[in-house]
Amino acid sequence: GYRQARDIMRLNGLLVELTGRADDFGEWPYFFSFFGLPSADEPWAWQIDGHHLNLNCFVAGDRMVLTPSFMGSEPCRVAEGTLAGTQVMVDEERVGLELIRALDDGQLTTAVLRQSIHPDDLPLDLQHPIDGRMVAGAFKDDAVIGYEGIRGDGLSEPQRALLERVVAAYVGWSRDDQARIKMSEASALLDETHFAWMGGRGDDDPFYYRVHSPLLLIEFDHHPGIVWDNTMPSRNHIHSVMRTPNGGDYGTDVLAEHYERYDHSTGRHRPHAGHRHD
Repeated sequence: GYRQARDIMRLNGLLVELTGRADDFGEWPYFFSFFGLPSADEPWAWQIDGHHLNLNCFVAGDRMVLTPSFMGSEPCRVAEGTLAGTQVMVDEERVGLELIRALDDGQLTTAVLRQSIHPDDLPLDLQHPIDGRMVAGAFKDDAVIGYEGIRGDGLSEPQRALLERVVAAYVGWSRDDQARIKMSEASALLDETHFAWMGGRGDDDPFYYRVHSPLLLIEFDHHPGIVWDNTMPSRNHIHSVMRTPNGGDYGTDVLAEHYERYDHSTGRHRPHAGHRHD
């Protein structure tokens, strides 16, 4: 995760060399913020924010939450020059493609929402210049989004393993011990995890996919060029996001949930009708 974040910053610096637009791009115009004081005991958080990189990390004791987080890049691969060999979003791109290619015709009917992300094949709401196909991009905090695509319990065991690899590509942005905890939680919810796809499945086809469970919301999307002059989505420009879904981006208001669940009007904490008392 650290290496990919730094490579995204370096590639953003390359854009200055290519365009001369130092006011728009650069390796170092990223803002680092602290919320609270770093502590082994008290909760605190940090954020790094800039072009194609926004990471939010909440820390409480020995646990950390790395959502909401955004990584992207244009370009995604460099063949020559000082950054020759630099590649980003490789695993995220590959594992999604491996999973969709593993589905049979009946499963594809459920998983594939649209066969193409070419602008001529999409309605205007799926051609947003920044969000593209994404439903959980910037300014979509705490969004509650309906599930789409095929569920994990509709996959074979090898296909379920591929779905876990997709999740692991994003959970793996965290350090290893935290990633293991998150993957254990994600695997326990695999039956309820949905995988949705838009686009082609060829070697060069641009595409979009979403992984959505009660624990995680992941999106990956190929975009048209901003610096480059391609007006069609390509694999040279990627946006990806990982969020806590269903209104949980920034934690849960436990007190509000308590008052919604329990009637305090009589002075006694009695469950509202329809609520099970656990």
